[in-house]
Amino acid sequence: MKFIRSVIDEMKQVTWPSKKQLRKDTLIVIETSIIFAVMFYVMDTVVRSVFGWILK
Repeated sequence: MKFIRSVIDEMKQVTWPSKKQLRKDTLIVIETSIIFAVMFYVMDTVVRSVFGWILK
């Protein structure tokens, strides 16, 4: 029971983000994920082309 009480006390101290802040942070995560996906795709394509050219 002591553990549950301490968890409840800690949860009361948590500062939850507003809807506006949550939406903003979510969009940042989505945008960053898309940017990294595009970067990895481009890098993979370039490396694959270079290795294909070298091994040809």
